[in-house]
Amino acid sequence: MNKGLVLLFTGTGKGKTTAALGTALRAAGHGKSSLVIQFLKGRHPSGEREALKGRPVKIEIVVLPHIEGEGGTARFSILEESDISETVRQEARKAWEFARKKTLSGAYDLVVLDEVTHLIKLGLVSCNEVMELLEERPQDMDIILTGRDAPAELISRADLVTEMCEVKHYFQQGIKAKRGLDW
Repeated sequence: MNKGLVLLFTGTGKGKTTAALGTALRAAGHGKSSLVIQFLKGRHPSGEREALKGRPVKIEIVVLPHIEGEGGTARFSILEESDISETVRQEARKAWEFARKKTLSGAYDLVVLDEVTHLIKLGLVSCNEVMELLEERPQDMDIILTGRDAPAELISRADLVTEMCEVKHYFQQGIKAKRGLDW
């Protein structure tokens, strides 16, 4: 039995989710099954989910709660804990319990907890809960954690940490999120 690894993709730059999905695709190419749980991603369809629909690939993507702000979906990366409604807190708890149950099921070779660091930052899940899941998961399961502002405990625990650092971004030029590149 191989020891499962913990990979952490963090930082302010673009590419954390993309790196995680690329790893899941690589795993699928070797016959491994992956579960990608996307926390707080929003409602609009993403290219990665559309690309996998109806294809015989062992990658399951589950999208869990987004955050509604005034005037629609808010960018969770700029929200503060005080911006979160009690309804969203309850939905996030359900989402976390779902993710925990699926991870502990042993049905997957790789689990991606996309944007999990935002759940921690927003006080929706504690860092201790994430650390406990890392210890309780099947010993041969690899797990990828993504999101900005990774706590020191996760950085210390991970076997690999990659920090995506924004040097330049087209958002700074007023270019909005682009289909096929950003979602």
